Amino acid sequence: MEANTRGTGRLPAAFLTPGSSSFMDFLSDHQPELLPGKRTLPPVQGVIEAPHGTTIVAVTFPGGVVLAGDRRATMGNVIAQRDIEKVFPADEYSAVGIAGTAGLAVEMVKLFQLELEHFEKVEGAQLSLEGKANRLSTMIRSNLGMAMQGLAVVPLFAGYDLDREKGRIFSYDVTGGRSEEHNFAATGSGSVFARGAMKKLFRDDLTEGEATTLVVQALYDAADDDSATGGPDVARRIYPIITVITDDGFRRLTEQEASELSRAVLQRRLEEPDGPRAPLL
Repeated sequence: MEANTRGTGRLPAAFLTPGSSSFMDFLSDHQPELLPGKRTLPPVQGVIEAPHGTTIVAVTFPGGVVLAGDRRATMGNVIAQRDIEKVFPADEYSAVGIAGTAGLAVEMVKLFQLELEHFEKVEGAQLSLEGKANRLSTMIRSNLGMAMQGLAVVPLFAGYDLDREKGRIFSYDVTGGRSEEHNFAATGSGSVFARGAMKKLFRDDLTEGEATTLVVQALYDAADDDSATGGPDVARRIYPIITVITDDGFRRLTEQEASELSRAVLQRRLEEPDGPRAPLL
């Protein structure tokens, strides 16, 4: 695509031809080999070993939604990385948390960010939150071949719906199947334990501060029972990534904010090792 224009300073014709507002469609037409799901892997025996990321949690509150993730990546029974980042802004009003094959997931997130930016530039308007969730579903579905070889990506998508004026959460399976989650959600190897923690602590009237505390409590419980999930690491100053999305847009808690929140949860765990309990009626 670049051969005929190299050295001339001109863009290839493909870039100047009106077409789809989808950047993925553009790549599929002109350079499909650049899409993650279109690559041909060498023949291998068994499942490919690669760093995997877990665990991602999300919870809604009246003013928006909180999306957070731990920092550990594992490869088999080995900790591959202690400070991986698993939560990324998709655009101004949405974010993606990744679980599954870390390298492929990060690449997919970057492509998703570009997909949303491309649509906005071509159409002159943002996709609806529902539309963004559908675009991500299509991208995951295109990775099915990789998933069948053990390189699965299962993200959690959250954002603030400007039309409905509330935070929303979407979960996916490896085939790209999409489900809207209500109140809270979790994905990754520690999701069962995180979901249990959120189930007992969730309330409809959570404040933003209470929602951020809730996700740290959930990640702590996940790390307590799942070896692939990393809890707050005070010695190394590694804390969960916590993001908040409201009608003001996407915001990631600073390192100082995440540190203070995690230390407060750890201090309370010294008094209640199994965490706070929901009141009995």
